Amino acid sequence: MLLLIPGPVATAPEVKAALAHDFAPWDNEFREFTVRLRARVLKIAGGVEGEHAALPLQGCGHFITEAALRSFVPPGAKVLIPATGAYSDRMVRLAREAGRVPVTLPVAQGTRVDPASVAAALADDPSIRHVGAVYSETGSGVIHDVPAIGRAVRASGARMIVDAVSAFGALPFDLSAQPETDAVVFTANKCLEGVAGAAFAVARIDRLREGAGQAGSWSLDLADVLTMSERAPGSSRFTPAPQVLNAFNTALDLYEAEGGQAPRLARYTANMRTFYDGMRALGLTPWLSPEIQGPIIVNVHAPADPAWNLQGFVDALKRRGVLISNFFNTPTPTFRVGCIGAVTPADMARAVEAVGGALHELGIKERRAA
Repeated sequence: MLLLIPGPVATAPEVKAALAHDFAPWDNEFREFTVRLRARVLKIAGGVEGEHAALPLQGCGHFITEAALRSFVPPGAKVLIPATGAYSDRMVRLAREAGRVPVTLPVAQGTRVDPASVAAALADDPSIRHVGAVYSETGSGVIHDVPAIGRAVRASGARMIVDAVSAFGALPFDLSAQPETDAVVFTANKCLEGVAGAAFAVARIDRLREGAGQAGSWSLDLADVLTMSERAPGSSRFTPAPQVLNAFNTALDLYEAEGGQAPRLARYTANMRTFYDGMRALGLTPWLSPEIQGPIIVNVHAPADPAWNLQGFVDALKRRGVLISNFFNTPTPTFRVGCIGAVTPADMARAVEAVGGALHELGIKERRAA
């Protein structure tokens, strides 16, 4: 089955095989392994030893995003969150339910965040000292200019948390060039092509120490994760997911063998372009224009034909060996296809053919956007 969702993504056979090994997470060899793994992650993020720490946490992207909000934004403090789509909405809810005060910045759907609007919002309300930015908005497929947003944040003297869950490893990011960033958060899955179950924050050590004790959660306290890592290097406060981390380490081997960030981005961009152009050739309309379309996920307008049914379409694709999401996060009906994971342009061409076959099976003749 060709898995084309934006996470969990398709993984290489070597990554799957790495899950077959059992570990004792408190064993000294596994602790040493964890220290090495964290060093690899720190390097990919452009972190500086002694200034930044790569902090693992069990769970998904939402877990690590909430942990960062709790660990860096004090209770009752405001955090400016550009309203980029479904995943910024989730950040808003995570902040609110953690007792922080989210302030949303309107962003037109299908457009990028304007850094000038971030600067203006921070200037208008000096009490806002934190910004939460989504790098790759998985709901829409838009990639936001996080370095430019960061420059606006830095000029204002505020701090930033970057949700790079569906961006890290493919889209460029360099913590050493963005000192305003308290933490960049992501998972072992998505663009790094590990399996789901482990997340990371690469964070400023000084800022974590300043906010120690403010998380209000034992499980989601990154300052406590840092303290544990310093007291007993390679140890975890709670039982980690060792098989997942071992698979992630293998995924990083493959990442380095591919050449790292730039070649991975090039492959994903080729995947996206193959599928995007294929949809247009079938008479369908991608949700984003070519100049704004990112390489992570392609949303396609649902056709106006009365025979259209998303679940029926998903099932028809599955019969052809292609599995996509059976829901959408865009304001208007779409179907969404991930372009990331251990897949190639040839796989995407196969997916285009499967879409054509599914439309024919469902009797969909009118393919204009609904």
